[in-house]
Amino acid sequence: MFAACLGAFGFTGCSSQQTYGAGQAWQRNECYKINEAQERSRCLASTSTSYEAYKREAEAGKKGQ
Repeated sequence: MFAACLGAFGFTGCSSQQTYGAGQAWQRNECYKINEAQERSRCLASTSTSYEAYKREAEAGKKGQ
């Protein structure tokens, strides 16, 4: 998906949600490379945040600055 966004970027661009999803997929793939089960689980848990929750957290962070 990320590659598709990069290829299409010059024509239509990617939405923030598409970019976020591609980043989450990349991070999950990286998590699967971790051998230790507990660390891998912790890594995978960090990739389960929905885009909507991510946006709310980001907005709350901006307001708190």
